[in-house]
Amino acid sequence: VQLQASGGGLVQAGGSLRLSCAASGRTFSRDVMGWFRQAPGKDREFVAAISWSGASTYYADSVKGRFTISVDNAKSTVYLRMNSLKPEDTAVYYCAVRPSGSFYATSRWSRPNDFEYWGQGTQVTVSS
Repeated sequence: VQLQASGGGLVQAGGSLRLSCAASGRTFSRDVMGWFRQAPGKDREFVAAISWSGASTYYADSVKGRFTISVDNAKSTVYLRMNSLKPEDTAVYYCAVRPSGSFYATSRWSRPNDFEYWGQGTQVTVSS
């Protein structure tokens, strides 16, 4: 499995970015795609996740209402639309795959250790 994340950059507080994660190498029909982030000196934290069908989503409380995760099955790509960005959103953002994750409740989609495949990360910097 290969995951290629892109779309990061420098943006002012209140601005928007859209991250993309292109997936290849296997069938994802039962998988869950997730976005995580890691700021310097902090642990990797969950941001959002979506079933490959797009039917179910799950968000961290810190981004709920500001971020939207979506999937384009035809392009094998997952997106993270980030609005109303804050300086505390600054981090390296990673996409990841949890094989067969859709068999579990959405509340169990947030643990990094449950995700088997990871992309290389894309830097998001929000200036105040």
